[in-house]
Amino acid sequence: MGGFHMNFFDKLDAVMKQDFGGRGLLGSLPPSPLSLAAKELFCARRALILTGFPVLCPDGSVIGETDGPLGSADLAFALKANGCQVTVATDAHSSELVKAALSVRCPDVPVTVLPEAGTRAFSEQLLDTLCPTHVITLERPGKAADGHYHNMRGEIIDFMTADADCFLELAARRNIRTLSIGDGGNEMGMGTFRKEIESFVPCGEIICTAASADCVLAGGVSNWWGIGAAALLSMETGAFLLPSEAQETEMLRRVIEAGGVDGTTKLREMTVDHLPLSVHLEILRDVSSLVRKAQEEQAA
Repeated sequence: MGGFHMNFFDKLDAVMKQDFGGRGLLGSLPPSPLSLAAKELFCARRALILTGFPVLCPDGSVIGETDGPLGSADLAFALKANGCQVTVATDAHSSELVKAALSVRCPDVPVTVLPEAGTRAFSEQLLDTLCPTHVITLERPGKAADGHYHNMRGEIIDFMTADADCFLELAARRNIRTLSIGDGGNEMGMGTFRKEIESFVPCGEIICTAASADCVLAGGVSNWWGIGAAALLSMETGAFLLPSEAQETEMLRRVIEAGGVDGTTKLREMTVDHLPLSVHLEILRDVSSLVRKAQEEQAA
């Protein structure tokens, strides 16, 4: 990979790793493997995207959070634009939220709802049916070393999440490539960064997921890597595959209208991980500018 691309990768990684939420993990991580990520995304012919992180609300109800659906929709759009068949899988708590986000970017992408019981058999059957070349996880709970799912406070959330952790293991057995995206250490695939998560993340020794993926991307907010993946595919294809600010805003509006809550505040408002919409649009603006400038330089 030439110096031009490496410079683009460095700049993109710097935008993605801004730690507005003060999680503490990002500064300890090595550079993201963006050359590998770009290759994997470009080569994907059939992709299964797993997302949906459940939140226990003050009234005792469970609903998915706003981080996950938007990034998955932006990722799905970019993959489809490159000729990849895409399916998104999530559980019942997040299915309407994911559909709401996809309705803005790519409404024809099918959403599969994971069952509350018998998930492993369901997962094997789904992989048999779809024959994916890639399994991509974005803000999806992963099991820790103790065999339980945890939220960022270390609380066990097994009772409200479909047991989908087996997808990475099953994919590895079938030689399906895996790419995982997270922001806190308790998401599928983040076991790759176990040393950093245990050292720098509150409750890191409890929440760090056990499983790793072939390629792992960490960012300030998981949704951002949906935009980042679209940026990588834009550079690979020469097209511009990122959402507009209006599309990103409308996706969040529809996700909240469908019941989504901020995973940190547990409130139904136009925020993701306690960060206002303006911060997320600033990330989109910076990445869009980076891609347009790089494409202009390539064309010159």
